[in-house]
Amino acid sequence: VCSLGNWNKKLATGRVVLCFYTPGLVYEIAQVAVKTAKGLGLIFAEPFTKPIADVDDDIPTLHVDINQGTIIGNYLAESLKLPVVQISPSKTIIGKSPAPTVVYFSSRGPSSISPDILKPDITAPGINILAAWPPQTPPTLQPSDDRLVRWNFQSGTSMSCPHVTGVGALLKSVHPGWSPAATRSAIMTTAYTRDASHDSILAGGSMAGSTPFDMGAGHINPLKAMDPGLIYDMKTSDYILFLCNMGYTQERIERIVLPSPGVDTNCKNMHGPNANINYPSVSVPNLRSPITIKRTVRNVGCGKKTTVYFGVAKEPDGVEVVIWPRVLIFSPSKQEISYYITLKPLKKSEGRYDFGEIVWSDGFHHVRSPLVVLVNNSDDFTM
Repeated sequence: VCSLGNWNKKLATGRVVLCFYTPGLVYEIAQVAVKTAKGLGLIFAEPFTKPIADVDDDIPTLHVDINQGTIIGNYLAESLKLPVVQISPSKTIIGKSPAPTVVYFSSRGPSSISPDILKPDITAPGINILAAWPPQTPPTLQPSDDRLVRWNFQSGTSMSCPHVTGVGALLKSVHPGWSPAATRSAIMTTAYTRDASHDSILAGGSMAGSTPFDMGAGHINPLKAMDPGLIYDMKTSDYILFLCNMGYTQERIERIVLPSPGVDTNCKNMHGPNANINYPSVSVPNLRSPITIKRTVRNVGCGKKTTVYFGVAKEPDGVEVVIWPRVLIFSPSKQEISYYITLKPLKKSEGRYDFGEIVWSDGFHHVRSPLVVLVNNSDDFTM
């Protein structure tokens, strides 16, 4: 681990130094340490999912992954004398690095503010879409207002924000009648979780596969989002329930939602956790006993003929998942159907999140929702 604090004052004149990444140690720090020790060059071993900034090196630097660095370290330990390092001009090699990956500095879940809403929700690299209203200056909008689309996509990091905004604008041009929630649903339920090699998307800064806390719903697929099959739309009451659970007063909610017939902004009349909001993912941060959650989907595929969707659940570890009904039949006269998800803890646990998913498919569309559950019943667990 190369840092000035670890230097034993032994000079490395004319030598190339092998250094290993550790959390908090970036290669620029290692460069300073090696340069101070009069080293000639640096071989820096780090997770290969960790992006490298395009900057000028203070000394010649070769970046290798942890496995390669370990092989070099073992070779050095077994060598009777120090081997010679030959430095050649750099060249670009295409297709050797995994892609996409979740950038190492992307925000991770669970959310400390609203753990029953899964965030980030799209990999590119990290986004919070639902809780997008700054409490200090909430906009005065109705959920059907087109400006809400732009506002909903204003959070995120420097790369994810423009990407999601662009995809949102693309979907809005194809489906001008879609609400912001419908647009978000289409993006989330069609996102993919496999990289170009058909393996799990890696979590940046490590060799581990991503979980929904790293990548949310997955990586955006704009083409599939244009034809998602089913969407989870949201009503004004869903937003009001979320704001009430966030601690908003009726006065502040009325500054966000314009009055209209049938819209009740009184939090005393709003009951239930955020898990019951018609959101495209399911997150339960405190499962102590069996609960049932409702979701409603609308068929936006071919509405001129009968369409049948079959539901499949990938169960989180230690959680029984029952979907009812398991078959959704849409007809020209019935394009919206509700279903129920029952979650039952099967293990004794505390403070551990497990992950699964719910997928509805008609053979062509695959509408996937991440499922995040924390079983928290170590005090009262019974079989």
